[in-house]
Amino acid sequence: MTTVTVPASTVDKNLDTACASVVNEIGRTDSKSSWLLAFNGAVLAGLASIADKNLPTATKVFGALAVLALGAAAVLLLLVVRPRLRGDDKASFPYWARLDEDEIRACMDGDTRAARIRVLSTLAVRKFTHLRRAVDLSLGALVLLALAAGLAL
Repeated sequence: MTTVTVPASTVDKNLDTACASVVNEIGRTDSKSSWLLAFNGAVLAGLASIADKNLPTATKVFGALAVLALGAAAVLLLLVVRPRLRGDDKASFPYWARLDEDEIRACMDGDTRAARIRVLSTLAVRKFTHLRRAVDLSLGALVLLALAAGLAL
C-alpha cells in the first residue's frame, strides 16, 4: 500500500476550510430551524383559532394529531437552536471559559483544529438530524390537516 504525504500547508488549508465549512453548516441549521419554527407557530395559531368550532369528530381527531405532530416538531426545532454549553471537549469556548489566562495559553500550544472539526461536526450532525425529523413531522402534520379539511367539507 502506498502512502501519500500531504504538504503541511495543504493540511493547514484543509483544516481551516473544514472548520469554516462546519461552522457554516451549523448556521444553516439554525436559520432553517428558525424559519420552520415560525411556520409551525403560524399553523398552530391558525389551528387554535378554530379549536372551538363545531367540527366533525374525524376532523377534530386528524386536527389533534396534526397539533401533536407540530408540537413534536417544535420541540425538535428548539433543540436545534438550543445552545450547547458542554465544556468537556477541550476544543470549544465553554471549556475555555473555565480556564484562566495561563491555562488558555497552554491549550493554544498545539493545533486544535482537528478536535474542533470533530466537536463541531458532531454538533452539526445532531442539529441536522433534529431538523430532518422536524421537517418530517411538519410534513406529516400538513397531510393530517389536509385530511381533516377534506373531512370537514
